[in-house]
Amino acid sequence: MGKPTREEAEAAVRVLIRWAGDDPQREGLLDTPGRVVRSYEEFFAGYAIDPADLLQRTFSEVDGYDEMVVLKDIRFESYCEHHMVPIIGKAHIAYLPDRRVVGLSKLARLVDAFAKRLQIQEKMTVQIADMLDATLNPKGVAVILEASHQCMSTRGVHKAGASMVTSRMLGAFREDASTRREFLAIIGQSTGIHVPQA
Repeated sequence: MGKPTREEAEAAVRVLIRWAGDDPQREGLLDTPGRVVRSYEEFFAGYAIDPADLLQRTFSEVDGYDEMVVLKDIRFESYCEHHMVPIIGKAHIAYLPDRRVVGLSKLARLVDAFAKRLQIQEKMTVQIADMLDATLNPKGVAVILEASHQCMSTRGVHKAGASMVTSRMLGAFREDASTRREFLAIIGQSTGIHVPQA
């Protein structure tokens, strides 16, 4: 099954407008199908990105630096694969390099590559951590995502203000409690996240 054409996508939006009870031919909605399709190109741009490619360029001239590299508070916007409504949050990423580091902007781009897809937060957390681990081969990787889910706040149980926290710890972050505590302290987590021993 191939990707629909832009015209087919716009026609589908017109069907949804009619299904919602409005008239896609009225003045205020005439350009809406085109706008929605252009928005979807932006919302779901991650499907056109190979996350592994983002991490191919690394730097080994680090003068022996082997301490934690942390990028915190990376804002992301994703869409729930069950209801196609926004998931808005922030990611915290850390790794312990083993002779190679990657540009910080690549970590933010990696988050976006997975966020800009239909997602569930648990899967996205694993995807980011596992990609970093497989590509950089560091001594450890830690990823924590904190997000609010519009599928929970604007429909269903209507619990605005609730946020979900997911984590994935690999290598030293999983095996060494002090390394994990250092990461949590850096990102400002007041309560430790329990990680079962491997």
